[in-house]
Amino acid sequence: MRIDRRTLLVGGGAGLGLVVAWAAWPRRFAPGLPIGKGEQVFGHYLKVGTDGRVTVAVPQVETGQGIWTALPQLLADELGADWTKVAVIPAPVGRVYDNQVLGGRGRTTAAATSVRAFAEPMRQAGATARIMLCAAAAKQWGVAAGECDTAGGFVLHEGKRLPFAALAEAAAQAAAPEDAPLRNRPAGLAAQPLPRVDGPPKSDGSMRFAADVRLPGQVYAAALIGRPAGEVPKGLHRGEGWVAAVADTSWAARRALAAAAPAFQGSRGDDDGITQAVELALAGNELPSLTGRTVTADYAMAPVPHLGLEPPAATARWVNGQLEAWASTQQPDALLAAIGGGQLYPMPVGSPDGVAMSNPAAPIAVELARRLGRPVQVVLSPAHARAVDPVLAPARARLRAQLGPDNRPIALAGQVAGLWPSFPYAVGRVDVRAAQPAVPITAGYLRGQDGLFAAFARESFIDELARQVGSEPLAFRISLLPGKPRLARVLSTAAAIGGWDGGGSGSSLGLAAHSAYGSHIALLASATIGGDGQVAVDRLVCAVDCGRVVNPQLVRQQVESGLIAALAYARAPAPSFRDGLLRSGGGVAPTLAGTPRIEVEVIPSAAEPGGLSGLSTAVLAPAVGNAVAAASGRRLRALPFDPMSEA
Repeated sequence: MRIDRRTLLVGGGAGLGLVVAWAAWPRRFAPGLPIGKGEQVFGHYLKVGTDGRVTVAVPQVETGQGIWTALPQLLADELGADWTKVAVIPAPVGRVYDNQVLGGRGRTTAAATSVRAFAEPMRQAGATARIMLCAAAAKQWGVAAGECDTAGGFVLHEGKRLPFAALAEAAAQAAAPEDAPLRNRPAGLAAQPLPRVDGPPKSDGSMRFAADVRLPGQVYAAALIGRPAGEVPKGLHRGEGWVAAVADTSWAARRALAAAAPAFQGSRGDDDGITQAVELALAGNELPSLTGRTVTADYAMAPVPHLGLEPPAATARWVNGQLEAWASTQQPDALLAAIGGGQLYPMPVGSPDGVAMSNPAAPIAVELARRLGRPVQVVLSPAHARAVDPVLAPARARLRAQLGPDNRPIALAGQVAGLWPSFPYAVGRVDVRAAQPAVPITAGYLRGQDGLFAAFARESFIDELARQVGSEPLAFRISLLPGKPRLARVLSTAAAIGGWDGGGSGSSLGLAAHSAYGSHIALLASATIGGDGQVAVDRLVCAVDCGRVVNPQLVRQQVESGLIAALAYARAPAPSFRDGLLRSGGGVAPTLAGTPRIEVEVIPSAAEPGGLSGLSTAVLAPAVGNAVAAASGRRLRALPFDPMSEA
């Protein structure tokens, strides 16, 4: 399995053979895969070359989540391909590649939707190709097509076999079947821990990211985002909301911009303004009243910046009045509209936390390339990219539960500034009133989104209720999950594997659970307050049920990366804003030395595949907070954690 490296720079590829995915999408859409002389096009996802190579066009951007492995793996299993001869290219522009789970409004890689949106189309594409190849082979052998099958890149029948390469041309002449039945069971590739297709090129440095693009005559720009104050210094370029210096090297451009020191207008976005916006949102939703014995607790989350692993980058050029652009982006169609159309080549993204949902470098590169008449590359400096980063908006909640005679909650009321998803526990009447705060800073997408705060507040509160009534936290949770067997199972599994001790006095263990994207997860954390006064986490045990598994190793990697990122968010210094920009604080990418021991149990399931990105980020903070409460009696009700300011 490999990435077709010829296509990573230009966004498409050509090779001889068969292209199949006809039955998977409406046929009014013309296939858009690039083809060469002798190639036959039958659809949108798959090419089978005369050299035996199987090339899969993947609509979703690779952000480190492994989607360039998972989706081809599903297709190759249905096809019966030889995994060592499978290559990947980014899918070209086309409505057929719209993410239907997110409403079909363009290509978008976000919200744990990639497998959910494209698993079935990929499988259908592989099944269609398999049937067509079998029909071509059956015709040569004079047998019934239904008696043939595929495996390892061959069509098979009673000891006879023909390679896909020899059948591609003949198969292309046949009509695609109206119905292509899927295999009853995996043919040997699905559900296997196959190695990542992007692993080797990332390891040896051959994977091309947006900052690696090199074009003849290319120059480099250093840019600052903001509204210039008055005239910009001589030699700089000014655009709508930006200033840039251009030079023959990126180093010279950065030096020129620093020497010019352009001034910018300030804005009202500061810490006090953020606090006021959150309080205003809370004030607009009074806490519903409850009677009898009640428990009330407040929870808060500061704005959450991305970890900044890859700064925004883009390269653009104009050729005969036509735009070509290369950019890191998780929303290629939205970015294409933002730069005014043309040809956009979405590059792999080097940061998995959602920072590439926007790319402020792309419009700057496009405009400078137009002005200068030559290719221009813009890479924002890491420090400036972090300052202008669209952060996850802050949130706050006041939750109140009414307890019945048996110490079980019979009603829940909530007053929330921020987004609030459904409540999974059976607590009787639920009345949670939420409003989104109009914060004076730029808010955007971050992996986990509203689940990051909602799970923290909910799972911390459930833990507080259990301890308030003297109930063991695991049993208390399970008792509130009638009709939720999958969520109850991940809880009991994580507790059993992690050696749950009841969470009583002297324990350092905490639990949390979460359901999202059609998946379920539970985490047992071992944590205390260390000698330096900060939260110390030494072990994380996770159980996840994400439905039918495509690749168990990818599942574990997704869960592990989400936990590590969430730990960085939770233990970061609190962010501080001035003039609408992040001035200090926020998380940084952790080192291996600070990573706790992580164990992930993937629970087998026959349910439809669910999403993973953001699932484990949601459970880290509450599980760790609950562990700290057990170990020290100190309840952490705000993110990021500040143990010295909370009791």
